[in-house]
Amino acid sequence: MPQIRPITDLRNTNEISDACHATSEPIFITKNGYGDLVVMSIETYEQIAENHRIDDAIAEAEAEYDAQGILHDAAETLSGLRRKHIG
Repeated sequence: MPQIRPITDLRNTNEISDACHATSEPIFITKNGYGDLVVMSIETYEQIAENHRIDDAIAEAEAEYDAQGILHDAAETLSGLRRKHIG
């Protein structure tokens, strides 16, 4: 369940930091009753950013397939990568 807190709670930085680290979810900060900010731990941010990079890579691969219609065999591709990079 997302936490929604008023902007005045940001005065207690230790409490906000502890709350961010206690759950791996962002905390939504309101100002005058409306959404204003999102606060999260660095770990949560990095996970969200990594998921975004993966989603972008999948979308790029799907667009490439739509444009070219070429699929590569996974076993052959991984075998070639291992030979190239591992030896």
